[in-house]
Order: sequence, then structure tokens, then C-alpha cells
Amino acid sequence: MKKKNFLAIDIGATSGRGVVGSLTGVKFEMHEIYRFPNAILEVHGKYYWDVYQLYDALKECLKCCARQGIALDSIGIDTWGVDFGYIAKDGTLLGLPRAYRDPYTEGAPEEYFKHIPREEVYRLTGIQIMNFNSLFQLYSAKKEGFAPLEAAEDILFMPDLLSYLLTGKKVCEYTIASTSQILNPVTKRIEPSLLEVIGLSEKEGHFFKKGGKNFEKAGRDFEKAGRVLEKAGRVLEKAGRDFEEAGQFFVHPGTVVGTLTDALAKETGVGKVPVIAVAGHDTASAIVAVPAVDPHFAYLSSGTWSLLGIETEEPIITPASYANNFTNEGGIEGTTRFLKNITGMWLLEQCRKEWEREGKTYTYPQIVAMAKEAALFPSVINPDDPSFANPPSMPEAIAAYCKNTDQPVPQTDAEYIYCIFHSLANRYKEMIGLLSEMAPFPIKKLHVIGGGSKNDLLNQFTANAIGMPVIAGPSEATAIGNCMIQAQAAGLVKDRWEMRRIIAESFPLETFLPETINN
Repeated sequence: MKKKNFLAIDIGATSGRGVVGSLTGVKFEMHEIYRFPNAILEVHGKYYWDVYQLYDALKECLKCCARQGIALDSIGIDTWGVDFGYIAKDGTLLGLPRAYRDPYTEGAPEEYFKHIPREEVYRLTGIQIMNFNSLFQLYSAKKEGFAPLEAAEDILFMPDLLSYLLTGKKVCEYTIASTSQILNPVTKRIEPSLLEVIGLSEKEGHFFKKGGKNFEKAGRDFEKAGRVLEKAGRVLEKAGRDFEEAGQFFVHPGTVVGTLTDALAKETGVGKVPVIAVAGHDTASAIVAVPAVDPHFAYLSSGTWSLLGIETEEPIITPASYANNFTNEGGIEGTTRFLKNITGMWLLEQCRKEWEREGKTYTYPQIVAMAKEAALFPSVINPDDPSFANPPSMPEAIAAYCKNTDQPVPQTDAEYIYCIFHSLANRYKEMIGLLSEMAPFPIKKLHVIGGGSKNDLLNQFTANAIGMPVIAGPSEATAIGNCMIQAQAAGLVKDRWEMRRIIAESFPLETFLPETINN
């Protein structure tokens, strides 16, 4: 049986990598071909992503494949959620995309709720209220008169933007759009009323400026009921008109975006390879790779963020989900990822950066050993406290939190590490409890995927805290899921459950059972 090779470009907030997954029958293998840094760039108080550096890294991934003689069948790109770039009428990228940690959204939700109440925004979107959601970024950009927004014809989310740079084709992929707080998870359509507040509207495949540059005010209705806008042969009537089918605005995972441009095909040496719209949100791709055998599971995608949730057939938008600020994001095959965003290894990553500047570099085995040494340290922090969002010094922020809550302040790096691990496990316990109350089925186990799945100590802490088995792995879940969606687009696998069976047979997993004495 012929081997098929799929290139997964998986980009997170701090790094990215190109991974080639190869499927021969039911045998799946993968290997990393290139890794590159990603970092927030601060310029004059604004925070950006250097998308041109990312574009160069994508080209290097392709060149590595060519040098190694890997014949690619397709390419897929996934990234973090909510962030986007602005495109001019002539197709030019208007500056660098703003980063979700940019402080320009501070206080934006509260201001926005003066136009549409908080409860109504949640009812329409089912999305956890977070100040960096795309809705509030757009609102903030409009308020500050951000020039790229004022000049933009189109808005593309990050994976769609990178696909556009590779192919010249613009799409709006469903799972990445679902992170924005602009999409209704019940109708699976954009909610026009939310964009009206900002003076934006929608068009086939992507967003566009309502009325060009001449809209009179945010929230203005179209001038008259019969006015129409024509784009690509299709007509949108009065604001809010339903499409004939929910899928017409979006492309869904497994759709071909286009092929590499002629110039890129020649420069990189890989030829006219098709680019597939995978589950563009990295968590959506990761959940594809959860090696579950039935629906009665919760998942924890553990990395910079900890994303804890369940996979459901329908969104859960209830008073309880609103009160607990849970989110409904899109998954593959029409599923919903009902989850909670929790600050994860960001806490440790930021501490390590500061320690490295001080000349202290710890390997991961050393970090685990240090945490065990400090196992009696009692203080617990809330990882989601706003003070940990992007502090100048993470250790100082943790120390201040402990002091302000009348708890012992960590005195050693080991105590900081243990405090972080113990606090994350405690937060997982709290969220699993809430999730169990809202889930439409009993949760019997927790699957931990992503880089954090390799942290045996935290996995054991988590099993002890939640009182149920924790199955760890695969650690490269996002890239695996990305490749599997490409395999489905190639007609090699039928559905997500077949993907999961292949993954469970292809990668080692480790089970952690609750211990009688909790840490």
C-alpha cells in the first residue's frame, strides 16, 4: 500500500514546528523536520506577531522536505485562536497581526456590554468571556482608530492568513472562527448583530468592512430592506439574513484551500502541493488525536494553556455554563468542544525565562525533581488570576499573590515549581467538578494530551486530585490530529473514531491511577 505524507505546520504562542506524518494502511508514523521560535513583538506599546518570520519558517519547512526527498501529498496549518490579520482590497497584508496579550483590550468587554449585554453575548456565542477574544480585539481596534482596520477589506484568522500567504486563496475555517466570540454555535453562522456594533459585516469566506470606508456609525443597519451587496456571485440581503446552508460562510476541516503558488512551488522545490484547511485551531486538531474508545471522557490539552473539556454533539449554553464561564468551540464533524480555558504551563515558562536570565537553566527532569523536593510547600494560587496574564516578572507575581492571600511566599525556585504544579492540579479538580455537573454523560476518565502529558508528576497530582484515571499521551496530539484530517481529506480514514483507533495503536500511552494519599 502506498505511503502518504502529510506536512503539519503546528504553531503555538512560543514556538512552531513542521511535522511530517506518514500513513500506510493503518500504520501511522511521524517525525519533526524543523522547529522555529515564535514570540510576541512589542513596538511602541503595541504587541504583534511577526507573521513574515512565520512565513519564512513555513518556507523552510517545505525546503527541508525537498532536501530530504519527502514527496508531500498535502499541507495543513494550525495555530492558537482569536488573533487575525487585516488584508487590503488589493490583497496586501496590512501590517503585523496584533497579539492576544496586547493590553489594548483591557476593559473592552465591559465597554462592549454597554451595547449588547454580557448575558446576550454569551447566549448568542456560548464563548467564555475573555478580554482578548476577537470580538473585543476588533472593538478595541475600532475605538483606537487602528489604521489597518480602517483600511481593511478582509480579516483572516491566523491559520487562514498563513494559508493565504502560501496559496493566495482566502477562506474562513470553522474551528478557528469559533474561537472569536462572533459565531453562533447553534446556527453555526456569524452573528451579524455582534459585528454591527463595530461597523463590520460578513461575506463569503471571510469578514469585510460594512459599507466600505463610509459606514456612518458602529451598529448602523443597512440603509434599506432591499439593499444588497454582491460578492463572488452571491448576495447578502439585509443584515442578519440567513444563508441557505450553515456551511456556506465557512470551510470545514478537510477542505482544499488551494495549491502552493507557482513561486513558492519553485522556490521550495516541493511542487504544487495542495494546502488543506485542517482544524485550524490547534486545540481542535489536538482533540482529534485523543485516543478515546467511547464518548465518556474529558480531555486536557496541556501546554501554554490548559484546555479542559468534553466533546459533545450539541453546544451547552445554560445558566450554569454562563455562570462558570465555559466555552463552546467548534470541533470536527460538527461536534462542539465544551471547555474551559485555564492558564497552564505559561506560569512555568515565564518563570524559566526569568531564571535563565539569571543564569539558572533547569532541564525538565531537574524541574520534576525540584518539585518533589518541595512537596510540603502549602501555598496554592489561582492560575487564572489576572495578575498572571503577562506580568513583568512571573515569580514576583506569584509571590505577590501568596502575600496578598496570606499564604507563605515561595523562597526557592523549587517551591515556585511545586506551587505551580500543585495549583494546576487543584484548578483541574475544580473545573472537572463543574464540568461533571453540566456534561450530558458521566465522565469516567481524563485524557491528557500535548506537551504537558509528559509531566508524570503533574499527571499523578491530577489523578489524585480528580479521583479518576488519567491517560497521558500522545504528546504531539496537535500535529497528529492535523495530519489525520489531511488523511481524511485524502480519503484514507472515515471519521474521528477511526482516526483515534489508529492513533491509540500507533503511540504509547501511560495511565495514572489515583493514589490513596493526595499530594
